[in-house]
Amino acid sequence: MSAAAPAATAPDRYLRLLTTTQFAFNIGFYAVLPYLATHLGTGLGMAGWLVGLVLGLRTFSQQGLFVIGGALTDRYGPRPVVLAGCALRIAGFGWLAFAGSTATVIGAVLLTGLAAALFSPAVESETAREAVRHERATGTPRAQVLARFSAAGQAGAFLGPLLGSALLLLGGGFREAALAGVAVFVAVLAGHARLMPRRAPVARTDRNRGSVREVFGNRPFLLLCLAYSSYLVAYNQLYLSLPEEVRRATGSQAALGALFALSSLLVVCAQLPVTRWAARRLAPRTALVAGLATVAAGFAAVPSAPGGPAGLLPAAAFVVLLTLGQMLLVPAARGLVPDLVDDRHLGLATGALSSVSGAAVLAGSAATGTLLGAPAPVRWAVLAAVPLVGAALALTLPAGAEGEGEEAGQPVPGQGARPVQPGP
Repeated sequence: MSAAAPAATAPDRYLRLLTTTQFAFNIGFYAVLPYLATHLGTGLGMAGWLVGLVLGLRTFSQQGLFVIGGALTDRYGPRPVVLAGCALRIAGFGWLAFAGSTATVIGAVLLTGLAAALFSPAVESETAREAVRHERATGTPRAQVLARFSAAGQAGAFLGPLLGSALLLLGGGFREAALAGVAVFVAVLAGHARLMPRRAPVARTDRNRGSVREVFGNRPFLLLCLAYSSYLVAYNQLYLSLPEEVRRATGSQAALGALFALSSLLVVCAQLPVTRWAARRLAPRTALVAGLATVAAGFAAVPSAPGGPAGLLPAAAFVVLLTLGQMLLVPAARGLVPDLVDDRHLGLATGALSSVSGAAVLAGSAATGTLLGAPAPVRWAVLAAVPLVGAALALTLPAGAEGEGEEAGQPVPGQGARPVQPGP
């Protein structure tokens, strides 16, 4: 049993802590990340290929190890994993602020990636678990809780670069931005050390040996992973295909920053209204399918783009539809995970969802990168097919994973999954 589980009146405060955590964590992270490549190339004089390698290692150490962070959360509970992730992020950014050689930079970025691989699955799985409890206690669809979590993260991702830019404008450099990130993570660590409840691990050591086999042998969950992966492969085109399209339409990539800001602002301003609308009218599986179809429609808007400034309109439509699809499908997909897996393995499953998707993005980016030289109609048609395949996979999820909507007020667990219990 838990040593200090949240009191009966505390669940809302605990959800606010988790949501605020995501906001603060992203502020600290994005105050540094946008300026890392320039620091490595200009400040430290690294070759372009080496800068790419360093950034790739950071992404791999984060996404690839999410599944390990999730498994540790199941085994030891979320609190120690979150605190360890915060401590590693403090150490990693502090090291990165003063790193001057290739070896020390690589060590620092690997440490920051490992920190996120511990922190994020623990916070995300705990948020999903609390969202289910909140749904059962109040009737509020879990997707609304998860949408607030997502919107908070996007708000942090939007404000973080502004903090970094402000420091640079005030005469600081990358070191000052990294140390500002350290200060944010020190505050997050202190807040969680004080406020995060101590919970008994959900999965005991003697029952945890078969957890990986259970999760990866769960066909409905794997289908969800594949459907979600198709979204992330599509979303990655913001960084792969969209820059090339903007350059083709206008002759430069100057408008790219405005399109990225448009995406972030849409999520911050519209995520909660969209999720409330979807919760009233769409079952989770339907929202997932609709979101993927909307993403596909975004790709379909691009091939006929004219040249010149007007050519940005299809690119803007692509960004808007991609972001709208994201707002529909991400809370739905995250909300389905507790229905499809045993509650004892929720941390592992949450990490696996990100790790499987990260592997798919790695493979998908290599494959879609070969399309950059293809004629525009062919390239964008192939890209549109990716989320459509994901939508077809989502349609094969068990009917029980659909839930019964807001009116029923209770989720329906997926086939073969144990209903999520109130927890220890």
